[in-house]
Amino acid sequence: MSLLEVKDLKTHFATGDGIVKAVDGVSFSVEPGQTLGIVGESGSGKSVTCLTIMGLNAKRNTISSGEALFKGEDLLKTTPSRLREIRGNDIAMIFQDPMTSLNPVHTIGKQLAEAVTLHNEVTKQQARAQALDLLKQVGIPRADSRIDDYPHQFSGGMRQRVMIAMALINNPDLLIADEPTTALDVTTQAQILEVIAKLQREFGSAVIMITHDLGVIAEIADDVIVMYAAEIAEQGRVDRIFNNPQHPYTWGLMGSLPRLDADVARLVQIEGQPPSLLRPPRGCRFHPRCAYAMEVCRSVDPELSPVTGESAHLQACHLDEETKAREAARLLGAITTKAPA
Repeated sequence: MSLLEVKDLKTHFATGDGIVKAVDGVSFSVEPGQTLGIVGESGSGKSVTCLTIMGLNAKRNTISSGEALFKGEDLLKTTPSRLREIRGNDIAMIFQDPMTSLNPVHTIGKQLAEAVTLHNEVTKQQARAQALDLLKQVGIPRADSRIDDYPHQFSGGMRQRVMIAMALINNPDLLIADEPTTALDVTTQAQILEVIAKLQREFGSAVIMITHDLGVIAEIADDVIVMYAAEIAEQGRVDRIFNNPQHPYTWGLMGSLPRLDADVARLVQIEGQPPSLLRPPRGCRFHPRCAYAMEVCRSVDPELSPVTGESAHLQACHLDEETKAREAARLLGAITTKAPA
């Protein structure tokens, strides 16, 4: 049995302008110790998918359906009190802005210790000792003294390390990281990703990494889901997605990924903007921006189906296999073209 199995998840928000279909029929599974990457532009439904699983969407205007089975228990149907027991203990989340996730009027040590005592019967001294140990593990320098500092006394990168410590302090089975390297410089990004990977190996947690950066996915993920306009465009093992991409949206994301050893002139951009999820386009939701769009794309939403010969590699595109193979080869050839000396 999978650690987490999501089936036909839909999350719609009732607004004054109508129903926003933020997640529209998403299915995937996560195995123990696995890293799953979810990639896509802003507004594609990545974060809402995981917030729905965690039960963190506003109840007053959220309409959710489908299943999110965590160790066989449907998180969409469990009680709020049971969800609170699971959150922070069995499933933990790292948010992209640690400054808004940490309480500015309490020390780091107090907040970490509180996360321990909330789910475990331990003394304050034991909770503090556990907090200090984890601060050291995530690489906070002079952790013995910094444990009594406040969030504003830490840099952005150090605050993100504190958030990782808080997420992992109860040794969760599943860690959800929502754009954990956003707004950090590239050196700090690499350090944060290494900290997550190192602690994942030590704790054995499964990880869902939400990002818009395919470079991050290539670095740390085992499997990847490419989302566009609330739906899955492509899904599979990370090596298959990068070596045999099947969807024009994936081609666009890969074509816009810069590399030091490749010709800058080959970089491309995806024309246009993502559609409004209040009134998504009929047919394939990517067709208004797709250079390969056909008449069928404008009227029929393609099903997520296996690539021939690769049952674990799924794609949702009407293009024929010959065209996909040709364009994927052309893209990969352009990406590997060396930059002029």
